[in-house]
Amino acid sequence: MIRIVKGHAYGNDFLLAPVEDARGNGVEFGDLARAMCDRHHGIGADGLILHELQQRGATMTLINADGSPSELSGNGLRCLAAHVARIQRLAAGAVVTVATGAGTKTLELLSVEGCRYSFRAALGAPTDIREATIPVLGESVRATILGMGNPQCVVLGALPDAERFNRLGPALSTHEMFPAGTNVEFAHVESPERVRIVIWERGVGPTTSSGTGSSASAVAAAAHGGAARDVEVIAPGGAQRVEWRGDGVYLTGWADLVLEGSWL
Repeated sequence: MIRIVKGHAYGNDFLLAPVEDARGNGVEFGDLARAMCDRHHGIGADGLILHELQQRGATMTLINADGSPSELSGNGLRCLAAHVARIQRLAAGAVVTVATGAGTKTLELLSVEGCRYSFRAALGAPTDIREATIPVLGESVRATILGMGNPQCVVLGALPDAERFNRLGPALSTHEMFPAGTNVEFAHVESPERVRIVIWERGVGPTTSSGTGSSASAVAAAAHGGAARDVEVIAPGGAQRVEWRGDGVYLTGWADLVLEGSWL
């Protein structure tokens, strides 16, 4: 039996489980994630986060719904921090520290309203920001490529219709230019202070929100799209604030905890 807490940030949902429970289950972590995250035969989620709780912090190992590993999720990070805050009864002003595959991240707890926890998370500096022309499906797509703790590919311009999104999203995510795959965002700069995105997440597919994807889109929009370095990024699930400052990127948004139970 594995203890489970489920949370989501703007509909981007995660299962949180103690890593010792998962080890004791005797099933490979990727297989476990595929079974748990299945939306018809399991609990349903975009990813499984295996953790070890610490005082005002935790360790975090993220596995995508398809069983593949991932370095970081900004929304998953916030869900885990909300779990820490709930268990340890933290109040606004507390700082939660999480060790991830992309380094240690800190989150300032801004408010608690029922089971909704709002944080400002320090995600660190974006890396290897560059523009590239990518040949894909018989055309050339101009994109901003960068690291936001995980690989990101941001296509600036008018948002694609559903048919184009469902063709280009998976094709770019698994393109040979990205041997480990990449997250893909299509981002439209509506004004210097507002960016609207749709997301194809590596190992998951379409998601309603992405914390690192929102952050990468804000960086790409500021670097190559004329946006400010403090913007509202609007995904299908809702809006988050992204600040690209001299010491790195800060992401502000909420996470809801919705379920506590056991995987049998």
